[in-house]
Amino acid sequence: MAISAPTTTSDLSGFIDPQTAGYIFERAARSSVVMQLAQRVPLGPAGTRIPVVTGRPAAGWVGEAGQKPASEGSIEPKTIEPKKIAAIFVVSQEVARLNPAQFVQVMRDSFAETFAVAFDRAALHDEGPTGAAGGGPFSTYIGQTSKTVEIGSTSQQNGGVFVDLTQAMTAVVSDVDQSGRRYQFNGWALDSVLEPVLWGSVDANGRPIWTDLPTDSNAPALLTRGRLLGRPSFLGEGVASGNLTDVVGFGGDWTQAAWGAVGGIRYRLTTEAAVTIGGALTSLFEHNLVAVLAEAEFGFLVNDANAFVKLTNSDNSPVTSS
Repeated sequence: MAISAPTTTSDLSGFIDPQTAGYIFERAARSSVVMQLAQRVPLGPAGTRIPVVTGRPAAGWVGEAGQKPASEGSIEPKTIEPKKIAAIFVVSQEVARLNPAQFVQVMRDSFAETFAVAFDRAALHDEGPTGAAGGGPFSTYIGQTSKTVEIGSTSQQNGGVFVDLTQAMTAVVSDVDQSGRRYQFNGWALDSVLEPVLWGSVDANGRPIWTDLPTDSNAPALLTRGRLLGRPSFLGEGVASGNLTDVVGFGGDWTQAAWGAVGGIRYRLTTEAAVTIGGALTSLFEHNLVAVLAEAEFGFLVNDANAFVKLTNSDNSPVTSS
């Protein structure tokens, strides 16, 4: 056969596969901000009971032969109950077998971020995984605090965001718990929407109020660790409430919050169950499908919500440093 034209790659396009690179556009899995700040406690399948001091004995000075004062202390038990969170994704058996671009493994690993986001939404705002108010599983949450400070309410000439944040600290440390002890202020949980204003803010002496901390090579992609007004701070996505313009962060005494997990994330794979797809119950066996189920059990408890303060932008205005 005579040559009519040179053979080009377009003639063989069906036989040449593009090289597959790594997931360079895939962001690192997000960790839970709350889990970095609140204290972790062991959590059993039936929950964990924590004794909380509600009253402390009082001492008094006694003169010679004087009567010694008598007082009493009191404790109250509080329980962290495990709540289950789960997710399922379904692929064909061909996808599971070929696993193009490591799709199945990437989707499985993304469950860690999915669960972290859901946990923070519930622990901070009592929101469900999609941001629905009141959809959280925990009986207490940080957003129940009555203390609120509006970020951007102080003009730049009067101190700006620096004054707003010191007012937030004051709202916490000037108050006392039910046993009469003052709250401590030991950390901030901030949404990344606040990062520009933090970098643009200084204290009364012109020093930056936010300082980055050196971290390992993976941490910056997950959360930005730093110090804000001398306190440990974690800056990340998902801290703000669902509309991004109301609550944009929290600060306070994180010893008043605790969390636990019953084991880790558990995975199950099945080809024989039925899963709801498109609103209809679908047989995996009948359609040659594979379902991957991930589930975990987390517990969360706020002993005293008023140990915290909300940082808000409730007027729906852009958060700026001036």
